[in-house]
Amino acid sequence: MTATSPRPGSPSPERFPVVVVGAGPAGLTVGAVLRAAHIDCVVLETETRAFIEHRPRAGVIEEWAVRGLQQRGLAANLLERAELHTACEFRFGGERHRLPYGELTGRHHFVYPQPLLVTDLVREYVDVRGGDARFAVRDVELHDLGTDRPSVSYTCPETGRRRLLHCDFVVGADGARGVSRAALVPERAGIARHDYGIGWLALLAEAPPSSDCVLFGIHPRGFAGHMPRSPEVTRYYLQCPPGDDPENWPHERVWAELHERLGAAGVPALTEGKLIEKRVLDMHDYVVEPMTYGRLFLAGDAAHLVAPIAAKGMNLALHDAFLLGDALVAYLSEGDGSGLGGYSQACLRRVWDYQEFSQWLAEVYHGTAAGDPFRAGTALARLRRLFTSPAAAAAFAEQYLGTAERY
Repeated sequence: MTATSPRPGSPSPERFPVVVVGAGPAGLTVGAVLRAAHIDCVVLETETRAFIEHRPRAGVIEEWAVRGLQQRGLAANLLERAELHTACEFRFGGERHRLPYGELTGRHHFVYPQPLLVTDLVREYVDVRGGDARFAVRDVELHDLGTDRPSVSYTCPETGRRRLLHCDFVVGADGARGVSRAALVPERAGIARHDYGIGWLALLAEAPPSSDCVLFGIHPRGFAGHMPRSPEVTRYYLQCPPGDDPENWPHERVWAELHERLGAAGVPALTEGKLIEKRVLDMHDYVVEPMTYGRLFLAGDAAHLVAPIAAKGMNLALHDAFLLGDALVAYLSEGDGSGLGGYSQACLRRVWDYQEFSQWLAEVYHGTAAGDPFRAGTALARLRRLFTSPAAAAAFAEQYLGTAERY
């Protein structure tokens, strides 16, 4: 919710240079960058610390993003524990086709589940750098964003009282359904949206990965994906109707479809296991432009959502956080406002590039199951080109890894 002034009867306000709304990868990274520069801030989060440290989310981090975390002292556990992936595999027409993008680029992906990264970032921000994080807060409201004296209010979970935080800047990193995105009403920003018209059944299985890399199953029955998360847990996806009920997918049906859609000649059967998560994602994208209003700066899913087609969401959130954290430090420490002034434009260059790649890849994934012979034919043409043209393979690898220098 957004308001022009705090509710009557609020207690004496506190003051911080920055209030961060949302304790995901973007918000916590910004907070840690500020604390490293000895700038006070507070992070507000509607969930508990235990919840955000265990919430299943993304798991693929691009090499440039890891280097950015490392430069800011936030990657020690990741570098020690993450798995490295240097190839992916497409399965279509009953055959397997491996794409060794590490050989093509000299780069790789890091596989490190988001709950582990969030746990690392919370510990670094709160326990190591002494940051102020307030969990399980309720009824967050943003006030006076268009002035040089914004504020944020919330209900304290311990006392039930309203608290008021005055600040110089608000970082909105509370996701697609948070109050920060809602503050950018249409008069303040445009929201471009794309709906794919399909669903993905997102699954976590207590089963070891069935391959040493990500698998993409391109099948007339629909897309299937296999994404290793740890030696004990594997993420799977199955294309399904949008709005489908997860209860329509019992254990036996899930594994039958995964075996069918990810099957190929000469490959071992998938290793089955207990399904510990099962939810349907309606596949869509959006971009908020600009990502700022007054003293509010959006980051992560509050500013842009990329369907998990190309594993770009967490990487974009980190890119935002690096730019925004550094820009806030430059302004608050040295009075240099150039980074804040160029923040939205700099972020959106990568955002739109990743959106375009995700759309291209979505047609590869889903074209053969669209019921349209033309789309099926062009999707298979794209796939064949990947494995017959070194130039096409190299271009795919560059976009898949996010290694282009144009950002």
